[in-house]
Amino acid sequence: MSKADLINVVAAKTEIKKKDVELVVNAALDAIVEAMKAGDKVQLMGFGTFEVKQREERQGRNPATGETITIPASKHPTFTAGKALKDSVN
Repeated sequence: MSKADLINVVAAKTEIKKKDVELVVNAALDAIVEAMKAGDKVQLMGFGTFEVKQREERQGRNPATGETITIPASKHPTFTAGKALKDSVN
């Protein structure tokens, strides 16, 4: 499902104009991104948790040459599904 599909489904279920639903969806996603940028965890009860995790610097290998390289530390976003979401999918 794409973002446009999500907007269409929400608009149909709520009978709200697509333009208004798009503003709400974009605002919600922006709020989640801003919270994660600030290092906050976003918990949506029954759905899941969005958070940023830190990867430490580590050694790796260039597969083409076999040379050892240093992979720099980085942050990456993660999502953990909540129990209600897991149960509804299964």
